[in-house]
Amino acid sequence: MATTIPLFASFKYADSLTVVGISFCTALVCEAISWILIYRTSSYKSLKYSIDKAAKKLETMKTENPSSKLTIKKSKTKKIDRVETSLKESSRDLSLFKFKSGAVVALVLFVVFGLLNSLFEGKVVAKLPFHPITIVKKMSHRGLKGDDPTDCSMAFLYLLCSISIRTNLQKFLGFSPPRGAASAGGLFPMPDPKTN
Repeated sequence: MATTIPLFASFKYADSLTVVGISFCTALVCEAISWILIYRTSSYKSLKYSIDKAAKKLETMKTENPSSKLTIKKSKTKKIDRVETSLKESSRDLSLFKFKSGAVVALVLFVVFGLLNSLFEGKVVAKLPFHPITIVKKMSHRGLKGDDPTDCSMAFLYLLCSISIRTNLQKFLGFSPPRGAASAGGLFPMPDPKTN
């Protein structure tokens, strides 16, 4: 009695490509959710504009040559501090604004990870081209039986794919954070040494 074999079941890399494909689709869904909840709103656009404007202003103020007069230098320092404070506040507001949709995206990722974990439990989905160090081996060999250190579990492959695909997809779609937001510290900025 002959059994029918699905199209990719006999393909050598079927499990790996399935995990990568699901990771890519999940990244698309997460970015669509982010676009609906964040990127298309007018408040996000105004926050992004104010961060870009403050970052450019701060950059030009820092590159200008200061005069030798002490009073001009003090007033310029105060202006720079005001612009930096404004940039930090806008970046914090942007981080709080993104935090709201982060919960929905985390829920989607949690559900997809649970589904994949049940589909590929104890199954080798890829082979690593190297012998990993101990801490990486514990992550890459999670849930697998056997002692081959080059075996890769679904969790490790999904983690690597999610990180790389989602970051590059955000850059491609233009959803990466404004250039001044990264330097301003985000939701939990470093303490200002000037205030101590």
